[in-house]
Amino acid sequence: MLKINQRLLLRQFLRHSHNQVRVRFAPSPTGYLHLGGLRTALYNFLYARHLGGKFLLRIEDTDQTRLVPGASERLVEDLLWAGIEIDEGPGFGGNLGPYVQSHRTQIYSQAIEKLLENGTAYRCFCTERRLDLLRKEALRIRQVPRYDNKCRNLTAAEIDSLLAKETPHCIRFKLTEHEEPLEDLIYGKVHHNVSDNEGDPVVMKSDQFPTYHFANVVDDHLMGITHVLRGVEWQISTTKHLLLYKAFGWQPPKFGHLPLLVNADGTKLSKRQGDIGIQYFRQRGYFPQALVNYVVSAGGGFEHKANAKQQLLSMQELSEQFHIERVNSHPSRLNPEQLDDLNRLEIAQRLSGVESRLKLVNQVHELVKKAYPQHSNLDLAEGHIVDVLNWSSRRLTLLQDLTSSKLSFLWVKPSNFQLTDLTSEQLIGLLNVLQTDQDFNKDGLNIKLKTFAQGENIKFPLMMKSLRAALSGLNEGPGVAEMMEILGKSVTLERIREAVPKESLQNKKFG
Repeated sequence: MLKINQRLLLRQFLRHSHNQVRVRFAPSPTGYLHLGGLRTALYNFLYARHLGGKFLLRIEDTDQTRLVPGASERLVEDLLWAGIEIDEGPGFGGNLGPYVQSHRTQIYSQAIEKLLENGTAYRCFCTERRLDLLRKEALRIRQVPRYDNKCRNLTAAEIDSLLAKETPHCIRFKLTEHEEPLEDLIYGKVHHNVSDNEGDPVVMKSDQFPTYHFANVVDDHLMGITHVLRGVEWQISTTKHLLLYKAFGWQPPKFGHLPLLVNADGTKLSKRQGDIGIQYFRQRGYFPQALVNYVVSAGGGFEHKANAKQQLLSMQELSEQFHIERVNSHPSRLNPEQLDDLNRLEIAQRLSGVESRLKLVNQVHELVKKAYPQHSNLDLAEGHIVDVLNWSSRRLTLLQDLTSSKLSFLWVKPSNFQLTDLTSEQLIGLLNVLQTDQDFNKDGLNIKLKTFAQGENIKFPLMMKSLRAALSGLNEGPGVAEMMEILGKSVTLERIREAVPKESLQNKKFG
């Protein structure tokens, strides 16, 4: 593979043409995927799919000191969970790899040689001590620290002498004083004259690993990337990247910078919050399409209709409706309440399909067993779980909410409880009344229960207390009528029958 890439490198150093939309998501495995990273991946994916292009994954692991074990695998897992299909990348095939930067060091070395040959880069032998002194002096006089480009002026003889002594060195790129403005796909014309504020940047470190800026440009070119969509924090660096493209004689891709993703109050998202990682949302029980819709709805890119009803769009629908010119250039505010609404929509949507409903039932089944491991008498019939899900899809946000202590009656059957406050005739009469109720909703049940208590001359509070115990074994929780509605007719009748003393019903029939 490496030999193929070397030939490819030599061939494409001269000329590179773009004939297909190709985008990439290039995370560093120094942590786990968070909302900002997911938003970047999503916009790239939607843009590619909208134009019939390809989505590439590239792992940028040149900073070996900050790598987190397992981060790359988790990143891939989270992307796939979110529904983002990877066309090329590590483990996904593709003819322009390797797609992991640490496997491409020989390619970077060859590219560096080209810049050294054409005079746009040079060897820098400055020690860390000298660079540290420069930084301290700049801070002392209240200036922004920057490299003074000293080694730009070394003669060939001086360089040869230092190399002969095997003096450690890095490679720096020569910034030019006049840069062309960037035509940003989202922000329009943007101009940053980096040479006014920065010294010549390092492109190859002394450990022979490239810096982000250099490897990024080389990889985007060799992998045929036509459009780069990334966070606005990289916008200042893009001028530097354009200069590198110019130094190589390559055609740069088109750039679009996505605005900051911020909290509802306008504050910047921070990994320290602990609630922006994709794993956080997965562990809480949010569904992927709900999270995807939540992220893209904050940043624009779609036609916005005033007072439009909240919708949950599929990935295909999102890609069909996505337009880069509609992406906002102002910070994108996230509204957590919207995520809850979207998750309820996804639960309802999954309930409408046969296969997806069965998966939901199995998911709830496992959640309940995990929540109540000490109970063997759990009510986990498929029909009962579906009834509970239909009820909860309009009220609860997460499947995990169904295992809260207040709703334990949904699953845990009362044991060894007997209804002794009503006579056998009254119990049979009550069961027949409930059996004939066709709607079995809270309001109708309340009326029927009160009417029955009055007709039988039973104290209503006492009857409701007994029924609550028979249905749940709990002293508190939702109202009895609501509890019946949630449990559904068949489960309600079954639990009441099980609480009736057997001797009271011998030779008796009831609904």
